[in-house]
Amino acid sequence: MRSFDSLTENEILALAISLEEEDERIYADYAEGLRHTFPATAQMFDAMREEESTHRRRLIELYQAKFGEHIPLIRRNDVRGFVHRRPIWLTKPMRLDAVRKEAATMEVETRRFYEKSASRTQDASIRQLLNDLAAEERGHEHRAVELSDLDEATRDQEEAASRKLFVLQIVQPGLAGLMDGSVSTLAPVFAAAFATQNTHTAFTVGLAASIGAGISMGFAEALSDDGSLTGRGHPYVRGVVCGLMTALGGIGHTLPFLIPHFTTAFAVAVAVVIVELGTISWVRHRYMESPWISATLQVVLGGILVFVAGVLIGSS
Repeated sequence: MRSFDSLTENEILALAISLEEEDERIYADYAEGLRHTFPATAQMFDAMREEESTHRRRLIELYQAKFGEHIPLIRRNDVRGFVHRRPIWLTKPMRLDAVRKEAATMEVETRRFYEKSASRTQDASIRQLLNDLAAEERGHEHRAVELSDLDEATRDQEEAASRKLFVLQIVQPGLAGLMDGSVSTLAPVFAAAFATQNTHTAFTVGLAASIGAGISMGFAEALSDDGSLTGRGHPYVRGVVCGLMTALGGIGHTLPFLIPHFTTAFAVAVAVVIVELGTISWVRHRYMESPWISATLQVVLGGILVFVAGVLIGSS
């Protein structure tokens, strides 16, 4: 791997050509990945791709005029100091905020490369081109961060689409897991507690039920839909979210049974259950647009029925 300071002027131009070619391909991937859900942003990346292509042509023309036809292949991973880029363009569907942030990082890095390269160059024409490209990359940086080419109505539409994707990919599987973990484990935990009057036994049963439910729900969610048609995101991500929230929902009212005193443990567990059901109701109202009364009644009624079932079974 070479240091940047060791590069000659022709090697700097060759590296610049390689950078512009790579950025052009990345923007093309961004545009294609966002076109269905965020068409206005996809058009912006199409325009940025065209500009990167223009930059590359200008660099090639100058290189040919100065150094001839052969352009050595020098890539960013051959030179120290470049940021390692995560291949988020391989993830479908793409997250709008992540793409904007990554694009801004790309432009900052490229701009700094051009500024530093210009300061090391003795040839006036090369220095002029590198300074011009640095100024143009600065404009790309602002566009990637602020989407200044999009009007307010379009940005609002795309932000709404982004929120919808967040609900589909994170909130829905997480809410399903939290509801299942919080409600379905009530019966075994409290049945074990009342049947044995032993907090350790109740904790053990609750922990086993929570972890088992988390694994089961995680696999069920991951295998139910690969996200290719519904846009619900990568199945493994949804499965992990759903599984973790399921386990969390059950462990929440299981942890109080670490308290040795049965009455105290039971009272704390009931308080935790109330908080859990209230949280689920709020999430349903906030993200699923369920009316407060409807969301609360459905969740609380179901929780109460399962809780009572567990108490009755454990007391019999």
